[in-house]
Amino acid sequence: MNTRILLTATLIMLVAGCGQQKIKLSYGATVKGDETTFRLHAPRATEAYVVLFARHDDETGNEYLMESGANGDWELTLEDAGYGTLYGYRVAGGGSAHTFPDSVVVADPYSTSAVTQNRYRHTAKSLIIRNDFDWEGDTWMELDPRDAVICELHVRDMTAHPSSGTQAPGAYLGMIEADRRGGITHIKDMGYNAVELLPAMDFGNVEAPFKDETAPVYNDWNPYARNHWGYMTTFFFTPETYYASDGTQQVDAWNGTDGRAVREFKEMVKALHREGIAVIMDVVYNHVSQYDYHPLKQLDRDTYFRLDDEGEFRSVSGCGNDTRSESAAMGRLILESVRYWQEEFHIDGFRFDLAYLIDKQTNRQIIAQARAVNPHAIIIAEPWGGGYDPNGFSDIGWAAWNDQFRNGIKGQNPVDGQGFIFGQWQGDNDAASLRRYVMGSLRQDGGQYLDAAHSVNYLAAHDDHTLGDFVRIGLGLVKEDAIIADVNGYAAVRDRQLAVNRLAAMSLLTSQGPVMIHAGQSWARGKVIAPTEAPDTHVGRIDHNSYEKDNATNWLNWDHKELNSELVDYYRGLVAMRQAIPALRHSPATDFTFMDTGAKAAIAYTLADSVAVLLNGQADEPLQIILPDGEWEVLADGLGIYNAGYRIVSGAVAVPPANGWVLRRVGH
Repeated sequence: MNTRILLTATLIMLVAGCGQQKIKLSYGATVKGDETTFRLHAPRATEAYVVLFARHDDETGNEYLMESGANGDWELTLEDAGYGTLYGYRVAGGGSAHTFPDSVVVADPYSTSAVTQNRYRHTAKSLIIRNDFDWEGDTWMELDPRDAVICELHVRDMTAHPSSGTQAPGAYLGMIEADRRGGITHIKDMGYNAVELLPAMDFGNVEAPFKDETAPVYNDWNPYARNHWGYMTTFFFTPETYYASDGTQQVDAWNGTDGRAVREFKEMVKALHREGIAVIMDVVYNHVSQYDYHPLKQLDRDTYFRLDDEGEFRSVSGCGNDTRSESAAMGRLILESVRYWQEEFHIDGFRFDLAYLIDKQTNRQIIAQARAVNPHAIIIAEPWGGGYDPNGFSDIGWAAWNDQFRNGIKGQNPVDGQGFIFGQWQGDNDAASLRRYVMGSLRQDGGQYLDAAHSVNYLAAHDDHTLGDFVRIGLGLVKEDAIIADVNGYAAVRDRQLAVNRLAAMSLLTSQGPVMIHAGQSWARGKVIAPTEAPDTHVGRIDHNSYEKDNATNWLNWDHKELNSELVDYYRGLVAMRQAIPALRHSPATDFTFMDTGAKAAIAYTLADSVAVLLNGQADEPLQIILPDGEWEVLADGLGIYNAGYRIVSGAVAVPPANGWVLRRVGH
């Protein structure tokens, strides 16, 4: 039997047969009594050493030769190297298998807690900590994907801005402080039942110095020399230490010296679960940083990475060094990491960055194992990366970000690729594709998915323009390269801009399939490059790719939530209405009856003859529709969300331009 298949079968049997049994990692440090066993995989090394350090900032430590075992594994058991021990590995004799000189000590790729230094090499040591967290009975959320309203957010951005009012700004614990403007208070206020965390595994958050000719890569594009979003994972089993309560971004300082990030991350998850909020992690297994002393590059680059014919790292991802998921060792690491986060951190689901770059066999194994651990596990693909195959992910049971929905409703480019909410058809979209989107983009109707639960509908995410900026540019309110002097004035949403944002919200929250809302979307959040000490020549411009900015460009300004309370109230009302009306989430295609709107940028339909949705994307013309017989109560229109019986309509109605209505048949 293929070793990859055997591994997954073994993991699944452990889960199914042992119930509460936790995963035993194949490698890493295991404490048992007074002894600690260290195991690593370095198949072409001729020597391997455990290196023990007295302090986190020691440059050298005591070395202990490991014993070579089968299949390229190395092992050593030591006494008095238990909890609190700092260690790393040094391997030698592997020639081209090792990326760095043999003198370089790397941390354990299976570290469950890491101490890292704020420099582009991401120098690190592994820290052995106790696993004695009290979950107080917490377990995974049971969330039907069709009921999910997911807020995509960055842990630090939720509370780092002074307007959040938190005592631990930018930290895991700041996320869950009660009665603050940011963090969990906002999630509850909006009625979201899931969060999708931008990468929160420990990552290389410092990039090569700006315009430093001595660096291994000449950085002339990132004046901040930071990686803020987190898409450069270094340690796949430990939380990002910068987000702990003692985190610092001071150059050359160390994060994670006492391992508190592990406990504080778990506190965050437990608090979110207590409020009925599922936790989904954005995970990055397809590539790593090209700068850092990544352990896998030193242990065996040929095993863990895809190389070209000259032996150089490949970068189909366009982001760094692509990993080799098809190798037994990398596949095993991915599977064990996913399960570890499920069991140790009670993570409810995962969104896989550039999932097409992960080989198909591993993708099948991921969902089989994850659902064996937790039958309700949410598995979402970003279905591109060297290819594009949302259909293929649906075939194996994965959900996927529906970029076709995004482009059809919003557009792909705010200047010359506008979509439905601007009264336009983007690309090849038309009335038929709009009908397909609201039904869940089903394969039977020419869409991508076998099940509407696989269609994660969204209009904006961390990448590209925010929805608010897209609308501002698309309506001609601002030029893309304009300098914004008054950020608060720019943030305010009024008149047609407000109408188009409301239409976008209604289009999203009345469509079948899981919903994802970008943090700040509910107040048309903009991203204007903030002034800092960095030599950025684009300060004041709109930012569509803010991956490197740990500053007010990305930090959510909670004053702007209050500034645009009309739009916030509208989103909150739509979320509540969606949760209150099952037909808006669970209607099969057979429940849809479409009314004739011709070739207009408009759509009108009923669900099981009891709920009607009328959406008019036209910029200047009302949508004239004759409703099915009977009386209909207006639950929502372009101005607000209402209690039952607010207004009754029947017969011929006219939906104003850039407007939408949701109706319910009287008596239902």
